[in-house]
This record gives sequence, structure tokens and C-alpha cells, in this order.
Amino acid sequence: MQKLNILIVEDGKSQREMLRDFLLAEGNNVVEAENGKKAIKTVLNGHFDFVLLDYKMPGMDGLEVLKEVKHINPEIDVVIITAYGTIETAVEAMKVGAIDYITKPVDLDELLILVNRVAERRQLIQENKLLREEFDKRGVAAEKIVYKSPLMAEVINMAGRVASSRASVLIQGESGTGKELLARLIHQLSPRANKPIIIVNCVALHENLLESELFGHEKGAFTGATSKRIGRFEEADGGTLFLDEIGELTPNVQVKLLRFLQEREFQRLGSNANIRVDVRIISATNRDLEELVKEGVFREDLFYRLKVVTMSLPPLRERKEDLRILINHFIDKFAAENGKDINGLTSDARDVLLKYEYPGNVRELVNILERAVVVARSEYITTADLPAEIVSVADVPDKKQVGPFRESVEELEKKLIAESMQKTEDNQTKAAEILGMSERMLRYKLKKYGLKK
Repeated sequence: MQKLNILIVEDGKSQREMLRDFLLAEGNNVVEAENGKKAIKTVLNGHFDFVLLDYKMPGMDGLEVLKEVKHINPEIDVVIITAYGTIETAVEAMKVGAIDYITKPVDLDELLILVNRVAERRQLIQENKLLREEFDKRGVAAEKIVYKSPLMAEVINMAGRVASSRASVLIQGESGTGKELLARLIHQLSPRANKPIIIVNCVALHENLLESELFGHEKGAFTGATSKRIGRFEEADGGTLFLDEIGELTPNVQVKLLRFLQEREFQRLGSNANIRVDVRIISATNRDLEELVKEGVFREDLFYRLKVVTMSLPPLRERKEDLRILINHFIDKFAAENGKDINGLTSDARDVLLKYEYPGNVRELVNILERAVVVARSEYITTADLPAEIVSVADVPDKKQVGPFRESVEELEKKLIAESMQKTEDNQTKAAEILGMSERMLRYKLKKYGLKK
């Protein structure tokens, strides 16, 4: 885990020293400040990743210090410590830029979770920055993968880490999430980038043709084989073979693919001669391969050969943070392609696009925006330029009817945790599994939201 440069801002000497000793023991670099003015001066003169900031201090309070710290360096992560922890105080601090808050007396386990979360996030940001530099160095079209969300940042980070290996990669995800685009990115970042990436959609070919398509055939191998044909494996020699919809492979092709993954050789149809090629396999599916294995439809040994590295692309509805930049990116792209002067969307049209769930994922969003740009009558895309079914599903209310109250992210999280605990009869292991978080994090959240019995 990356170690952090941490500033503790706390007027209580014993509390400050206790936090200092704990964080030093965890291997971090720690600096102390007993008041707001010293804290600001320290931030101005040093480099910090993380500030642990007491809310109530003489002179400048924590909120004032928080604003100044974020003004000096918006990238610093700040956690507020308060003995006067109301939701209002925490929400106010988080609006200004705090990532979280923790109450006195400080639970050191909770603090460690927060520190580790910050360290993981900063390590990911640093790795992705280096990856972007690698994109530029290699001329990789990184702009094609547009993202802001932590979920996609994790995926791109993993792509960068596995690219240099020859390990088989299995990409899972719903239709339209960009599996082929991710496969191309891995290839572009790999030592094979100057060799071809060959794309085969396993569901687009009749089962009788797929084997010939992949492995080639000799003249006379079957009716209609009037000449020798080189297959996709040979075409991809030295490069990458991307097998989309891998779950559709016939049993016979599964056997031959398994043999290649084991022996790195195959035979053309109608030949007994072994052919060796250097090909990396990246496969993708929107089906549950484990379920297909249980049903006996997909070979278990092949499944494990294909999933040396597994990557999961999240659906668009789970990474809504990416929606705004994706919308802007594709509007600019299609406006340029079609010679249209489009300066954006009306607020109602943007509300529709942000509210829609996109069962077809990014592919559906692209289709919607391309159509909207083409049919737009003015410089702004309106709801009239969007498909009627999208507008009706989104059901955006009139702004005059929208009340001032909106649930905060924390209130929604608290509600989800409470429902999961109720559903599992307070079984924290099962509830954590449902929520997709560790048990330790769940225990922290239960205490934070006052849900412990």
C-alpha cells in the first residue's frame, strides 16, 4: 500500500500525539499543526496527500481551514474530525470538499480504513497518470475510452498492468459496454502493438464455418473448399486474436482452442500438419460462462485457460459519473463529422439523458447522440431531437414542480445498508456481500450511521 504524507490538524495535544503515533506506526509520514493558521502555512510550504482536520478549534474552525486547504491544493484529501458530529456539519464539510468525516473519540480501525482508501485512490490516480503518458508515447488513441468514474479507472489501470504479459484475458460485461474497445487498448499497450489484432465475432458465423474461419482449411477439406485458406490464427501471428462472444463456441472448436492454449499449435481443417503461431488470446462474453460450465455447454478446462486474467466492464448505469463527459465527447465528435454547429443541449434534454438507464450501455448512448446531432434544427439539442421512448422513460418533471429536498448520497447509502441488514436478518457477512463492500467497511458504516444495535 502506498504510504501517505499526512498533516494532522488538532488543538488537543494528547489527541494529536495519539493520532501521530498510530499513523507513523502504519508507515506514513506525519506532520502536526495545533491550529488553523499553522496548518495553512504548513500546506503552503509542503506536499501533503491527506489532511486529518479537527472541526472545532480556537481561531479558525475546521470549515475555514478546509476551504483554504482546497484552495491551495484541490487534490489534497481531507477528512474532518468532530466531537459535535451532526449530519449537517458533515454534509456542509463534504460540500466544501471533505471526502468523509470521523467522530471523537476516534476509532483507529475506522481511521485506518479511511487512510487505506485514500492511499488506494492516490495510487490508482498516479498509475493512471503514468498510463496516460504511455498512451501519448505510443500514440494510443486513449481519447476513445472516455471516463471519470473510479470503476472505469480501475479497468483502465488493470489494462495497463496486464498489457505487457502474454496471459489470456477474459473480458466480461453486458452488450454495448465496450469490450472490443478495451481489447484494442490492451493490444495497443502491449509489445505486440506493431502486429495485427484480429477480431472474430463467434456468434456472427455459422458453426460449420467458424472452425475454418479460425484455423483455416486445405483445398478439398470439405465441399466448396476449392483452395487453401489461411485462418485467423495465422493472420494474427505475433499479435492478438480477439474472440468476441466466446460463449457461442461449438464443442469441436472449444477442443481445438484448448489445444492451442495448451500446446500453442493447431491444424488446419483437412490437414495433419501442426502449425505453431505466437498469438495472444483476448476473449469476451456477455454470458455467464460459469453457468455454461455447470450446464455442460462450455468446457471447464477451457474456461480456466481463458480467464488467466478476468476483467469486468461495468454497465453505464453503474458509472453515471461518466455520463456527462461521454455526452459532451460524442456530441462534439458527431457535430464535427456531420459539419453541424452544435453547442450543447438544453437543460431538459440533458436531464433526460442523465436520468435514462441505458440498457444498451455506451453503444445505445452513442446511437442516441448521433441521431440527435443529425436531426437537430438548432445549435442546441432539445428533447424533440431525442427518441420519444427515451424521453417518456426518463419522465423528467417540470423544474417548477421539483421540491427543494433531495436525498444526500449518505442518506441513500444509509438506507441501502439498513435494507440489506434487514434482508439478511443482521448477518453482516451476507449484507456486505450484497452491498459489494468488505465486512470491515460495513462495520465502519454501521457505526457511522448509528445502525449498530
